[in-house]
Amino acid sequence: MTIKRELGNKGEEEVAQWLEGHGFVILARNYTVRVGEVDIIAAYKDLIAFIEVKTRTTEYFPISQVVTPTKQKKIIKAAQYFVLKNNITDKVLRFDVATVHFETQDRHRISYIKNAFMRR
Repeated sequence: MTIKRELGNKGEEEVAQWLEGHGFVILARNYTVRVGEVDIIAAYKDLIAFIEVKTRTTEYFPISQVVTPTKQKKIIKAAQYFVLKNNITDKVLRFDVATVHFETQDRHRISYIKNAFMRR
């Protein structure tokens, strides 16, 4: 596994724990279908959040800007597959971005952006 992938996995784990600490239930991690992937799918009451996680050790620019329109479309398509496969009809769907900045090996900061982008 590459160092970049290890860092990404660590960031996803930190965000999953953060979400659980805020009352979310993790439904899936690294949900992958032919058309795209969602890092974390989590539920909270009548909400299902499809969450893209971005992890870095340096900040040259806001890492939330890394979720390009092309990436957003792939996340949305994967989310549509998840909703159809699981016959979800009564939930609010939301697309969020979580950013993790590791300042040191053991010290990090999580920023959570609700409704980071919308279904088009």
